[in-house]
Formats: sequence, structure tokens, C-alpha cells
Amino acid sequence: MLTKNQLFEILLDWNYWNREFPKTTPRKNYENQIERLSQTDEVIVIKGVRRCGKSTLLINEMKRLVASGVAKEQLLFVNFEDVRLIGHLGVELLSLIKDTYMEFVNPQDKPYIFLDEVQNIEHWEKWVNSEYELKKSHIYVTGSNSSMLSSEIGTALSGRYVSVDVYPLSFKEFLLFKDVEIQNRMELISQKHLLNREFRAFINEGGFPKSIEYSADKLMQKELIEGYFNSILLKDIVARFKLKNFKTLEDLSAFILSNTATYHTINKLKNSFSISYDMARDYMEYLEKAYMILAINKFDYSLKKQHANARKYYSIDLGLSNLLRVPNVKTKGHDLESVVLLELLRRGYKVYYYKTKGDLECDFVVEKDREIVELIQVTVSLQDEKTRKRELAPFVKVVDELNLKDVKMTVLCEDSSEVLDSGVEVVNVLEWLVMTNQANS
Repeated sequence: MLTKNQLFEILLDWNYWNREFPKTTPRKNYENQIERLSQTDEVIVIKGVRRCGKSTLLINEMKRLVASGVAKEQLLFVNFEDVRLIGHLGVELLSLIKDTYMEFVNPQDKPYIFLDEVQNIEHWEKWVNSEYELKKSHIYVTGSNSSMLSSEIGTALSGRYVSVDVYPLSFKEFLLFKDVEIQNRMELISQKHLLNREFRAFINEGGFPKSIEYSADKLMQKELIEGYFNSILLKDIVARFKLKNFKTLEDLSAFILSNTATYHTINKLKNSFSISYDMARDYMEYLEKAYMILAINKFDYSLKKQHANARKYYSIDLGLSNLLRVPNVKTKGHDLESVVLLELLRRGYKVYYYKTKGDLECDFVVEKDREIVELIQVTVSLQDEKTRKRELAPFVKVVDELNLKDVKMTVLCEDSSEVLDSGVEVVNVLEWLVMTNQANS
């Protein structure tokens, strides 16, 4: 086991007791959520795919606390990915860290403890629960695997935590990271060419915050994203679930990521990859738990029927998708759909797809507070008459089959915004991404 002196050296590297905080870009929507949840005094759990910016959100919360009058000595930050901690990642390490901090730093008030990538510590939740029950500390944790919630927190911390789901950058955040802010419709119009150019970059590069720093160096950017892909597979899936068949996992993940916004059943995947049903089911579950892929169900008023239908799978980030694609494949429609799904999730909606009895597809059935509030179609353009008919036809059928009243009907595309005679709103996707306020901000 590490000595307290050795451990304190590590803690000094990660903490800001005697130095300035690093420069960071705000992500106000998440920061507002975290600030609001911090008033509850529950354990705050921040979860999302590796490298999506969770650690920076912890630093930004530390900055907020200091600005509000909390002494820096009351803040303890620990990153459990530090290689110097490997070999010591047991629950007893948490107690040793706390003891070392209390002895060497001697905070004068109740500390705020930030545990980054805490899923690396087995039984961490029991230690956190003890701290919570004894009201010894304010606790923030981050993790890159949702099973840390479903199993670990679900038992030990049930009813004692609040959580924030973090995603890679939205297009609005992508612009802010490049010092571009659109505040009104006039700016939206005057900056049209810039926005179109940056949106193409967003579709190609994705929204991992660090990758923006390498926008001018495509080779470095590709290596960075490739590193993320391997790290998610190896650290959050292979090591965690003790898998031996890495090649199958790699092939399956590459297939789903490069073919975002497509339907799959476990049986179909089992046959495509010549693996067992159980392996196909488990590997897809692991990819979801690591937040590498997202899945939505077909809407049905029966939960049992929802789970019986094919699911539609999406990539967590188009930078990952483009890393794995073969050249010259046209994917713009699917990519737009992926951007819209992620934005709906950021805004706090629950999302499904729907197929009518006549096999007409509605891309998104959007639910808020247990009520269907909007039907959304996503397409590049409605200028082609055949496309226009295909995209508009499902609305009436879906409203009828699901017996909906006063539901909003929207087509998101690259055309100019307009309201059709049928009441369907055609909304320019950039306008929707940049000008629409987030539901839970």
C-alpha cells in the first residue's frame, strides 16, 4: 500500500490548493444542473462516455464553489485513472486518501470530495454511502460505465444520489469552444456561411472536447479519436467485463458506429457475425453501458411490445463513426438524425421511433413528463417531391394510430423554416440546434 507521503504527492498533482485553476470553457447547461442538484446535499453522479468532459465539469464546479466563498482547502479531487494508483485500487484506498487529505491539508469545514472515474474502485459505493450517512463530506463522482449505476449505486446508494448525463459537445457548445456565439436571428443569418462550414466540421469531427484543439491537424485528431475508441473498448468493456474475444467486440462496435441510425435485432447481429445469441446480446449491452452506442425502442403503449421490436442504434459521436467508415459512403441523412437524437437527449426528452401499420416510419416520437409532445422527421431536404411525400406522409398515420391530440409535428432539415398548410413545421436544423433553448437548462 502507498504511504501517506507518496499519496500526498499524487494528490498535490491533481489539486489546486496552492495554484490557479486551469482555463476551461463553460458548459452552462450542465453546470446549472450540477449547481441546482448540489443544493439537495445528495451524492452527485456525473456519467457519460469516456473523454466527453466530465472531469472538466468537476473543475468548473470547484471554481464555482471557490467563487461562492468555499476555501480551496475544502476541495479534494482524485483521478482514479492515475497510473500511480494502479495496483492499489481497493476500497481501503479511499479511506487512506481521505485520512491523508485531512492530516496534510486540514480543511476547516466539511470537505467537498470529487472522485473521478470512480468505477475503477471496487465497492466504492459502500465507502461513499458511509460518508453520506455520517454527513462527513459533500460527494461528487464521475463514471464512464452505466453499470456503476444500475448495480452498484442501485443497491448501496438507492435514494441517496442524483445524476447528470453528459454527452459530447452539442453544436452550440462546439461553436462556443471555437469562440463563436450566436445570440439572435440576425447573427444567425449574417453568420450563415460560417455556421454551414462549422456544421460540416462538427459532422466530420464529432464533439469530443479535446479533438477541437486538433481541428487544424487531422492526423493528430484521428489518432486522438482512435485512442478514445480503443480506450473505451479496453478499459470500460474488456477489463470491466473480463472479455476474451476482443476482435468480435471491435468488429461489432465498428459496424454499429459506422452505420449509425439503423435498425438491428440481436438475431440479425448473431447471424452477421457468426456468434451466439448470448454473445451478441451481451456485447451490445456492454457497448451501451460504456455509452459508446445509444439505442431507442419502437414506441408502443405496451412495454412488452416495445421490447419485442427491433431497436434503432446510434453512435455516441460522429467522430468515432467517421474514424471507422469506408471512404465515399453517403451518410449525411443518418448523421443528421444522430445529431438530432443526441440533442433531444441533452434537452431531457425521452425518445422513440415509430412505424405505422403500413410501414411508414417516423424518426422520433418525443416524450416529456410521460406525454408525447412532438413527432419529428429528419431529412437533408424536402425539395425533392418524392422525399417530401415520404417524410410528410407518416404524421397523420402516427397521430391516428397513437390517438394523439395537439401534438407538434416537425421536419428538421437544411431547408429554410416554414409552416405548411397541414400544420407541420419545417425547421432549419441549424436554427433548431443554435436558437432553441434546452428544455432543462
